[in-house]
Amino acid sequence: MGLLDRFRGGRGRSRSVARDSASEVRALADWARSRRGVEAFIEPKTTVTDVTAVLVAVDGEWTRRIVGERGARKLADALKIPVYDVNKTGYPQRMRDFDARRRIEQRRAREAEFDE
Repeated sequence: MGLLDRFRGGRGRSRSVARDSASEVRALADWARSRRGVEAFIEPKTTVTDVTAVLVAVDGEWTRRIVGERGARKLADALKIPVYDVNKTGYPQRMRDFDARRRIEQRRAREAEFDE
């Protein structure tokens, strides 16, 4: 055990893309099949995570999973959905609108709960 292993999570507890990618891709595929107009947006690898895929439905609902570069392309090919590079296209406006609506709904729910 190295000096910094306690800060890195130690052996066996770190998140491995190779080990988890099949279940992540399966979860994304199930999510995409249950919604209309889904598009994939690929986010680049960062110092914290590997390549991630963000799926966005026609109403703006979205989900994100770590899938790795090959997993993202395979997922889009299997589902026959369009794939975009976030660095080139950015996120769709409907995704931001969905988040804004959700924040408003949550605020209203908190206010209604406070008024009761």
